[in-house]
Amino acid sequence: MKHFQKPTEEEKDNWSHNPDNWIWGLFYYNPKDKRMFPPKRIKEMGWTINFANPNSVFLCVIMILILMILCESVKR
Repeated sequence: MKHFQKPTEEEKDNWSHNPDNWIWGLFYYNPKDKRMFPPKRIKEMGWTINFANPNSVFLCVIMILILMILCESVKR
């Protein structure tokens, strides 16, 4: 795949199933994949975070902080 070409659906599917793109089998890490939320190995199980994409990690941290703030405000 050339740098300027978009990956095909088959390539994206292969990335999700490649064990080299999964850390400990749980965390998806693929710098070639620009998607923030790629599908899990089993597509029916939903989506996961691409930890190689800084935007998805940032968004995940923001969501966790918002949930923490909401939970703290409900306790009061």
